[in-house]
Amino acid sequence: MKSANSLDDETHPKTAKDIIKRVKKIELRVNSHVDSLICGAYRSRFRGQGMEFSEVREYCTGDDIRTIDWNVTARMGHPYVKEFIEERDLCVYVAFDVSGSLDFGTQNAFKKDVGIELIASIAFMCLRNNDRVGLVLSSDRIEKHLPARSGRRHVFSMIHELAECRPEGKGTDLSVPLVYLAKVLKRKSIIFLISDFMDDAGRVDSALKVLAKRHDIIAVSVEDLRELVMPDVGLIELEDEETGEQLMVNTSDAGFLDEYSRVVTEHRTAIRDMFKKRKIDVVKIDTKDDWVKSILAHFQKRKSLRQR
Repeated sequence: MKSANSLDDETHPKTAKDIIKRVKKIELRVNSHVDSLICGAYRSRFRGQGMEFSEVREYCTGDDIRTIDWNVTARMGHPYVKEFIEERDLCVYVAFDVSGSLDFGTQNAFKKDVGIELIASIAFMCLRNNDRVGLVLSSDRIEKHLPARSGRRHVFSMIHELAECRPEGKGTDLSVPLVYLAKVLKRKSIIFLISDFMDDAGRVDSALKVLAKRHDIIAVSVEDLRELVMPDVGLIELEDEETGEQLMVNTSDAGFLDEYSRVVTEHRTAIRDMFKKRKIDVVKIDTKDDWVKSILAHFQKRKSLRQR
């Protein structure tokens, strides 16, 4: 829901050129931290020491016994080993929720703009590390898919798509990009799932369960203070960005404020518990704060845990 008092449209970047200018400033801000924190953190997540599973074959004299696939060996009656190929680069995907609810902001920026800046920065990090990066934009349907590639031209193509995206769908169904990625991704990938998670936790969890078995998922929750705490400003008209439904409410009514708080708390708890059950990292960023600090703090903590 949003009120008529949310950020003015003048704060929206108008062109890809505007976003690129902003992203270059952000790139400078995170430049000294990228290699040691963010890039190192997502690289170290895979346990294969730079190796990716390829196939199984019959055991030959001299093969490392630690590579024996005991399940296949038991079925076939004689030893089989796993073969690996060197993973020379990482495959990173960003799944970005472009539904109507992200066109909201009452603090320093719209939620969608914060997400765009973050995605552009991730793309530049991948560019620096020669990693391939792909993009899936979704609402209640797949809006756009840019397959993972490397190179500066590809990164700027991503930024252009983000700037020019005018989604056909307004609703939110995060199961759509999760199911889609589970089908199209043929190799283990790192997936940044960026959304405000205004969706049913049960529906998301069913799709998340399948994708998380093979891929490393990092959830980024983009939030705005006024969606979490309703201000007491008397009568106000709220509009649902996804359905267009308008509703006049009295924010001075204690009963309304209590019910609003209960619904928000229950939803946030359900989403939090879902990610906890799937052992998925969650980074929370707010439209009023410096999201760069939030991201760096999260990955610093993640790196420290890895080194224990």
